[in-house]
Amino acid sequence: MSHHTDGDRPLVLVPEDLPLVEAVPLAERDLPASTYELLRRTATAAPHAPALHLLGEGAEVTWSYGELLERVHRAANLYTGLGLEPGGTVGLLLPNSGHTYAALLGAQAVGVANPVNPMLAEHHIIDIFTLTRAEILVVAGSSMLPGLWEKALRVAEGLPGLRALLVVDGNATLDAVHTPAGVHGGDFERLTAEQPGDHLLTSHRPGPQDLAAYFHTGGTTGNPKVAPHTHAMEVYMAWALGCSGAYAGGDGVALAGLPLFHVNAVHVTGLAPFMHGASVVSLGPLGYRDKTLMADFWRIIERYQVTAFSAVPTVYANLPPVPDGVDISSLRAGAVGAAPLPGQVRTDFEQQVKVPMLEGYGLTEATCASAATPAFAPRAGSVGLRLPYQQIKAVTVDADDRPTGDCPPGRTGVLAISGPAVFPGYLGPSGPDPTGKIFDGWLITGDLGHVHADGYVYLTGRAKDLIIRGGHNLDPRPIEESLLAHPDVSGAAVIGRPDAHAGEVPVAYVTVTGPVPEDDLLAWARARAPEPAAAPKAVHVVAELPITSVGKLFKPELVADAVRRILAELAPGAPAQVVLEDGRPTALIGPDPDLAAALDRYPIRYRTVTP
Repeated sequence: MSHHTDGDRPLVLVPEDLPLVEAVPLAERDLPASTYELLRRTATAAPHAPALHLLGEGAEVTWSYGELLERVHRAANLYTGLGLEPGGTVGLLLPNSGHTYAALLGAQAVGVANPVNPMLAEHHIIDIFTLTRAEILVVAGSSMLPGLWEKALRVAEGLPGLRALLVVDGNATLDAVHTPAGVHGGDFERLTAEQPGDHLLTSHRPGPQDLAAYFHTGGTTGNPKVAPHTHAMEVYMAWALGCSGAYAGGDGVALAGLPLFHVNAVHVTGLAPFMHGASVVSLGPLGYRDKTLMADFWRIIERYQVTAFSAVPTVYANLPPVPDGVDISSLRAGAVGAAPLPGQVRTDFEQQVKVPMLEGYGLTEATCASAATPAFAPRAGSVGLRLPYQQIKAVTVDADDRPTGDCPPGRTGVLAISGPAVFPGYLGPSGPDPTGKIFDGWLITGDLGHVHADGYVYLTGRAKDLIIRGGHNLDPRPIEESLLAHPDVSGAAVIGRPDAHAGEVPVAYVTVTGPVPEDDLLAWARARAPEPAAAPKAVHVVAELPITSVGKLFKPELVADAVRRILAELAPGAPAQVVLEDGRPTALIGPDPDLAAALDRYPIRYRTVTP
């Protein structure tokens, strides 16, 4: 029996619904032409409905859809007044707040929004804003994020094309006088309040193929690449996320705790709810790191009747117990992605909260999500069912990552995605460049996995060596290079060691030319880490680094060694061995329920073997 329905109800509840949905061409679904039009439609239909409940910013405030649109108009009109032409870039260095939503959506209404992680190294931020040609920066002032304001000033000095530096927070007017010469400084809130809020001053309206946003990828190390998103990509994603049920319908309430410089936050707790008339509860500048709000997490769910939230495994692992007498019956699901999920984290959540934890799969280069688990048809081990109008397959690739053929259903290869969510290629000096990433319309993801004939996707690893620490992508290369700069280090390899808290943490293996204490090497690496999250947890000196038959570094063997060390810590002297299966470490342990329970807290594959 199919659950396919139209109107405000979810469209895809079981796999059989996919062909029914796709029988209607996407072009006939009357999707808005832009993210601005998306918001305008909802605000016109339901101006008094709550769009944003803003927590963590002092007094609790709720913005209706009418007020959100008004603030987006004011921000967009301020940018226009400062000389931003259609297609011009507005850079954002902001923690989450109501102003962040207004600044970002206002930028998309008249130009391109470029939100950037404020914790990135300064030179990376300058590199990104130079590439995107940011003309206006909206940044957090000195009372909002200590240290960020000074950093933003140094970034502004490094951007010769900058027109204006707009400051958000209580010290804004004071801060604005320190802007670099020739750059217009101002208080974002005060200047936007002076603008008309009922319409856009410019007659230009973005179309589906115009660029809406630039998002940086590759986490916070290496040289971040920039992925451009069109309005068509973002509007499609907002619509498709509403298909799966967790956010669909005007009764949906999404909880937002992830940062708005990340695609998950912008789409799952922004554009998707806004398109479907749902409301968003924002946990404010600190998000899931706000200890006061997180202590009240379940009461917030009860008070706002939250239906779904999206988080990384680390957040789930640290949720407080559900207090007695708190009614969380509004909750339909918890969405999870971005990092390996320890089995025990899922079990604990589902047993305590009595709703499913639904995994998803996506990447910035394909807007946000490509597969999501349908609430009524979860499959163990799968990261979900492909979203409507997106095709996913596994392919074989050559040494240059060029596809050489399709894998049959069920066979592991490199995942490839096509459809309306695929980006036009990384941003280069003269615009988006698909070279080396998109082949005949197929995005080569670099992720290993297989796809079943009915569209369920299974992830088996990453072709590249990214370390995913609590949903945070870390490139091991800069950490390795910092270690290789040590006079006594002759070789270095950094891997993600499985971790009960963060999914993975960076650990280094080195070869040395003379006696040097591991603690000294650790201090050296930590002092030179590109950011705090990239600081290795440990440095192990080894006789040699494992290599393949063709002389390439073989990191899976080092991950297996890390697992052996974890086993030795958890159960000293217990019989255990670690073998590589499909390139992934598997621990073989004796019949020891305590060790099995301890391992369940880690994203480690294990099997019990009888002696």
